[in-house]
Amino acid sequence: MKKLSMLSILMAAFSLTFSQASLAACGEIVLGSAISLTGKYATNGIHAKNGYEYAIQKIKENGGVKIDGKCYNFKVIYYDDESKGDRGATLAERLISQDKVQYMLGPYSSGMTKAIAPVTEKYKIPMVEAEGASRSLFNKGYKYLFAVLSTSEQYLASAVTLAAEMAEKQGKKPSSVKVAIAVENDPFSLDIRAGVSEDAAKYGMNIVIDEKLPRDLSDMSAILTKVKLLKPDLLIVSGHSKGAATAVRQIEEQNIQVPMIALTHCEAADVTGKFGDAANDILCSTQWAETLAYKDPLFGSASEYEMGFKNAYPEYKDKKVPYQTAQASAAVYVFKDAFERAGSMDKEKVRAAISATDLMTFYGGIKFSDAGNNIAKPMVLRQIQNGEYNVVAPSAFASHKLNWPRK
Repeated sequence: MKKLSMLSILMAAFSLTFSQASLAACGEIVLGSAISLTGKYATNGIHAKNGYEYAIQKIKENGGVKIDGKCYNFKVIYYDDESKGDRGATLAERLISQDKVQYMLGPYSSGMTKAIAPVTEKYKIPMVEAEGASRSLFNKGYKYLFAVLSTSEQYLASAVTLAAEMAEKQGKKPSSVKVAIAVENDPFSLDIRAGVSEDAAKYGMNIVIDEKLPRDLSDMSAILTKVKLLKPDLLIVSGHSKGAATAVRQIEEQNIQVPMIALTHCEAADVTGKFGDAANDILCSTQWAETLAYKDPLFGSASEYEMGFKNAYPEYKDKKVPYQTAQASAAVYVFKDAFERAGSMDKEKVRAAISATDLMTFYGGIKFSDAGNNIAKPMVLRQIQNGEYNVVAPSAFASHKLNWPRK
């Protein structure tokens, strides 16, 4: 029995050593990313980096990327773009020219992606990005830019539809709805504005406020004074994480009473953790939610992704995993899938494989148009209800009823 026990131990040790050796024997595929680790986009830049690294580790644990009978693991060279577009472009040049990177993961934000995309296009470097949603990125004719997320004009358009539905429930016409818009002066938020404006026009709604947030995103009190005076039925705010935090804080401070308020970047800004009940009943656009019925062989279901990620990054334990993190992981998964279908390290073959992607993931469907944007996944709206983020729209995905009007 002792001999059998010792044999079992030796076999287990050999198996572990063999497994570790197999992982070590895998080759390396180097990806590059200039991303915001400092500056105004740092919060979401770090979320995205964590999403990249989580996916890389999951792929490694599951045998790596299989190409022509060999295994490879991803490694990313990161540089901090400091949330500055010109620095991002310079770092992209450095990654390609000096570090010899042949494949890129995107930066954070549409503005930073807009700065880097001409560089990757010039060198014909495939870039799968997860954080640049502006539709203006996809009308330039780029052939090497691919985005896993839905484009930005879709983010808060469903809030306009909800406001129309609420008006009709009151026996009013949708055209009676008054809309206030306050957005950052950047490509992403300007597209949010365009999408909301277009949808409001379809219903004949009146836009009573159409303002740009201050450049540093730290004070929107002047805009909220106008909101108090003009009493809109729907207030739209888009200013990334800092803008979301400023909006929730100052809406509470100034006691702003608007029946429906919709923001971007609620989870990333941790508005529930920072402001508690002040965030209740606010609508938050999201690319992804852990309650959605998406799944894949690598990450499992959306809820399993959230649990796995929290185990790997305990600092998220008491928070919702931001969709910025989930979509970053999805971008790495797209690269894995494309390399394996291409069966090659040739970047033109990999680019062609990325272009032909038709993949279901824990994050949702991913299929690229000729322009490079994802056409297989809808946006959803979550409402903060007693500190919880619950999906309320579109109705096909809703897990909870809408609280309206906001108290």
